[in-house]
Amino acid sequence: MSESGVTPQGDRRQDHIVNADGQRLFCRSWVPEVPPRGLLFVAHGVGEHCGRYSSLAQSLSRRGLMVFAHDHVGHGLSEGERMMVRDFKVFIRDSLQHVDLMRERYPDLPLFILGHSMGGAICILCACERPSDFTGVVLISPMVQLNPESASPFKVFMAKLLNHVLPSLSLGSIDSKWISRDQKEVESYDKDELNHHGGLSVAFAMQLVGAARLIERAIPTVTWPFLLLHGDADKLCNISGSHMMLEKAQSTDKQLKVYSGAYHALHRELPETTDSVLRDIGDWVVGRIPDQAASGS
Repeated sequence: MSESGVTPQGDRRQDHIVNADGQRLFCRSWVPEVPPRGLLFVAHGVGEHCGRYSSLAQSLSRRGLMVFAHDHVGHGLSEGERMMVRDFKVFIRDSLQHVDLMRERYPDLPLFILGHSMGGAICILCACERPSDFTGVVLISPMVQLNPESASPFKVFMAKLLNHVLPSLSLGSIDSKWISRDQKEVESYDKDELNHHGGLSVAFAMQLVGAARLIERAIPTVTWPFLLLHGDADKLCNISGSHMMLEKAQSTDKQLKVYSGAYHALHRELPETTDSVLRDIGDWVVGRIPDQAASGS
């Protein structure tokens, strides 16, 4: 990875990695002012990019965490056909590659992963593939189950048919008004040129359907620590998935925090909600850092 200076978002470093398919993935990292006491990887959601997590990352870096992230293939400043991936597992493979690179640099630090929306699905599947690697997993409005209205059996059946004949056909775009109750955040999302503002293709939607099925089968085997955060007014990722995960996972260290009236992007919600979310995440992560790492020894 290569290094450069501070970005407009206040990031400390911009890098890139090259994935197994030879595609350059744009990376960011947020370096604490003190020797890091833990590592935390951030997986962003569908159609966005990791730069939208700068405020969250900075709040965690102030608590001594080395935070790092990349734009998924076909997203943001990374290479790849926009919003197209041959297999959802590519996102998992690339995330684990990035994690491994950082673990080589900081082999003695505890490792956490955090994902929002589709990024939550990525993190769940990463942790299921490497269950002993992560000290904890934080999931913000994760895609655990697809919305029953948009993924009814009939619609999934029709999407499968269309995927064979018209895989690039658009199924509609994300309605930005459901991102946040804060109108400034909605406007920021709409104006962000690195976000994908077009529709989701049939082919991409089928990858999401497949990921949700993998997660549903995997959740009863989950034993790693996790924190779920979800707004009860989220119309983009159904909160029922978070309730199901809390109920069925075998983990002994598991928690669901529900934010009344909140929409999808809890880290970019009304200020009082976002402040609470950032504090809750920071407290949960720091509380699980072993004493030796927390003391900086």
